[in-house]
Amino acid sequence: MTNEPTMQAGPARARHPARRGDLYLATALFVVFSALPFYVMLITTFKTQADIFTPTANPFWFSGPPTLDNLRLLFEQTLFVQWLWNTLLVGVAVVAITLVLAVPAAYGLARIAGGWGETLGIGIFLSYLVPPTLLFIPFSKVIAFLGLQNSLWALVVAYPTFTVPFCTWLLMGFFKGIPRDIEEQAMIDGHDRWSAFLHVVLPLALPGLMTVVVFAFTLSSSEFIYALAFVTHSADKTISIAVPTELIRGDVYHWGPLLAGALIASIPIAVLYTFFIDQLVAGLTAVARD
Repeated sequence: MTNEPTMQAGPARARHPARRGDLYLATALFVVFSALPFYVMLITTFKTQADIFTPTANPFWFSGPPTLDNLRLLFEQTLFVQWLWNTLLVGVAVVAITLVLAVPAAYGLARIAGGWGETLGIGIFLSYLVPPTLLFIPFSKVIAFLGLQNSLWALVVAYPTFTVPFCTWLLMGFFKGIPRDIEEQAMIDGHDRWSAFLHVVLPLALPGLMTVVVFAFTLSSSEFIYALAFVTHSADKTISIAVPTELIRGDVYHWGPLLAGALIASIPIAVLYTFFIDQLVAGLTAVARD
């Protein structure tokens, strides 16, 4: 009888390392799968045209000496820096508009609207699910009426139509996760509702606000349909539309500059997610719990 627990524990301990090994293997495969596109972009950035287009060349390593010609073409013969600047301007403007509109809307629906606030919040989120391929045609009429054709302002007006609904729904989960007792205590201590919102609720909702910033900036910087429809001047394009339209000329694909531009444009987004990953996880977990 004394040996039976030991005999049962042995197979359990044997199975535990096997499960951990399977987990490590699955994680390694996922990392390789996720990092492979970035690796190909990095390698292709420094390849010569002959190395890129030679069928027998190794696509995952250099068959010839590395070169900086692709970067020179990208920075010296295109408006790549201007495209990056345009993307930053549009992203910052859209993030600001999204926060100004989504934060009070989400707070009102979560705290003040009552029982119908949840239904209205779901309705707002459903408007985000309407694909831009259906909306850009009527939206082009609006942009023309406002006189914003071929302007970055056209994108600043268009992008909040899908960032605000999504971020409003996202923030509702954060505000619902903050106990009402904290606000009520602040109001007992002399704060009105607005003051309690600014000094108590917003600091507690900081992970949600950072999640909104990251999502709104990512959505606006990677959007393609509206940017393609509303902006045609090369100097006014954002990076998502400029790289594929300006570096594909006829049937000539400049793969080196194309992938170099894609790699450089993806670095700020990757850095943003890296620095705020804890806030993103905390925020999405709060929404999932709600």
